Amino acid sequence: MARLVLDIRREASAPFHAALTAASVFAGLAISAAILIAAGVPPAALADEFVVATLFDAQSLHAVLFQAAPLIMVGAGAAIAFRARFWNLGLEGQMIWGAIAATAVSLFEIGPPMLRLPLMFLAAIVAGMAWIALPLLLKQRLAVNEIVSTLLLNYVALNVLLHLLYGAWADPKDSFPHSPLYRGFERLPELPGGISSALVLALAAVAALAWLTLASRFGFHLRFVQAGPAVARSLGVPVLGVTVAATLLSGSLAASAGFVIVAAQEGRLTQSFFTGYGVSGVLIAFLARNNPAAAAIVALLVAILFAAGQNLQVFYQIPFAMVQLIQAIVVIAAAAADFFLRHRVRWVKGIG
Repeated sequence: MARLVLDIRREASAPFHAALTAASVFAGLAISAAILIAAGVPPAALADEFVVATLFDAQSLHAVLFQAAPLIMVGAGAAIAFRARFWNLGLEGQMIWGAIAATAVSLFEIGPPMLRLPLMFLAAIVAGMAWIALPLLLKQRLAVNEIVSTLLLNYVALNVLLHLLYGAWADPKDSFPHSPLYRGFERLPELPGGISSALVLALAAVAALAWLTLASRFGFHLRFVQAGPAVARSLGVPVLGVTVAATLLSGSLAASAGFVIVAAQEGRLTQSFFTGYGVSGVLIAFLARNNPAAAAIVALLVAILFAAGQNLQVFYQIPFAMVQLIQAIVVIAAAAADFFLRHRVRWVKGIG
């Protein structure tokens, strides 16, 4: 009798890799479109909201580029950690602590006005590194799974944030759960042409990370660690040092994303600024195959999805959970593509 046989695919050509990834993403988007249509969105409105109203309207395009900056940072942060085989799912917790540290510099007026913004950025980076150092230490010393520890630490960070915003850091002007507004010199400015300096900062960070991972000795060692820590260690690669460096970089990038949101978008510390970015960071890293340069492109596409999702929420009463569902569907589709990149399914006729 005939049967299906699953074989290991030894290698896949670059065109096949690109075509299969594109086909899987398209299939995920097609399923998502069907769900949105079933939820009451007219089919003609999908193309209009996701393409015309988002990319060909100056204000919407500005919003997309504005949204892309933190997504690029959080996606690159996830990618560099995954390359070192550290599964950082605590991106949102690191974003929270980055924003808290930046806000502390503002509230306590640390440093002169002209240095306040760089000090806020530096404080955010240090806080993100410190927060990710805890699950890293737990993994290295006690073999605690970092998936569990980073996820649980997200809730710790969230409760610290809520404690501050409902307590000592609540804005005294209205007593709402957000901090006082940052001063003008504590905000990331817009550059000529309406481009946010946050986007420039994100692209500079990704360019530096791409050089670090693709053209430096550290990147050379990182490729060995990604392929297999045991083999890398036997070849003399400093596995622990590479893992620690990559993980701390991941925490700093996620915290920088938190800083960018509060200093460029919100203008203050709020209780939900980080919502959805953790899943988005994992999605971006996964679709980019942990390539920092590709993460910037994927982050732009996710930003388009975010912007279109916000329009759907306003005009068609689509809940934000539906936007997150679309992201999850795309992740599942991309995972299916990864499976077929590594395996080959053959139909074999039986004998007798």
